[in-house]
Amino acid sequence: MMLRSVIALLLAVQMTASGVASASDPVSAGEFIRVYDPSVGEDEQWYYNDHTMIRDVDTGLWHVYAISHPEPADPLDEKQFGHATAPSPRGPWTKQPFALTADPAAGESHIWAPHVVFADGLYHMFYAAGTPDHAAYRMHLATSTDLWNWVRSDANPLFTDGFDARDPMVTRVGSLWVMYYTATSTPEGGNHQVAYRVSRDLVHWSDKHVAFEHPRSGTVGGPTESPFVVQRPEGWYLFVCCDPGYEDTRVYRSANPFRFAVDDPAGHINAHAAEVITEPDGTTSVTSAGWGQGGLHLAPLHWPGALASP
Repeated sequence: MMLRSVIALLLAVQMTASGVASASDPVSAGEFIRVYDPSVGEDEQWYYNDHTMIRDVDTGLWHVYAISHPEPADPLDEKQFGHATAPSPRGPWTKQPFALTADPAAGESHIWAPHVVFADGLYHMFYAAGTPDHAAYRMHLATSTDLWNWVRSDANPLFTDGFDARDPMVTRVGSLWVMYYTATSTPEGGNHQVAYRVSRDLVHWSDKHVAFEHPRSGTVGGPTESPFVVQRPEGWYLFVCCDPGYEDTRVYRSANPFRFAVDDPAGHINAHAAEVITEPDGTTSVTSAGWGQGGLHLAPLHWPGALASP
């Protein structure tokens, strides 16, 4: 089936999916514990921000990659991805050399928000490449066989979008890969959105579609940052930041991974740039990191009950 036909099918599913989850038992988190401080070995305080955590399929070693920069926050000067490794998401974490540095020759004035998935023997790191044109940020890809050495894709940019299109998160939905990311209703600004695109090969991506739109409008920041989508037996969950505070992640729930609504809330977690971490035994945790937060934090994640019958 051609990619265009698959997209049409997904959009049809988006129009027909039904069922709502009980709001009486919201998603919540336990106590956050700091598990890693990127300032170790430095002469000044460093922060982690948008990040990704993945387990090596061969060795079981966990890797975390993140925007990393000395305090105070300077997002347009964030040019490196910090890297650390640990036997468990709870640590102990060991600092490693930077995983990737912005390359102006590759069209990167700064780099933001890595997200890594494993497919067909390769680790795929998706990230936002900043440009002087905030309406045309580039989505880039680097690949690795070992989570240590990364090579940029010749296909870059995978696509461009705005305003400051960023924070990619990639997951599998049926036979397709889906990339959720932060955007606005027009590249120059507008309603804050969680956009998505689909792919069969993690390189060629469809046109933009919208999974979630917030009534608030603007350009920088907004309430649809750091989208993270998770499937559970009772349905799909979308985590987004920051509404309205900096450490303020909202959770939305749907029977359909391509349609979330602001009037279907499913929880509230005091976290910034939250990622859901699933361990081999099924244990799930939620992370938090950001400017002025002192590093990477982790908390147990608590899920609600099942979807009600339509």
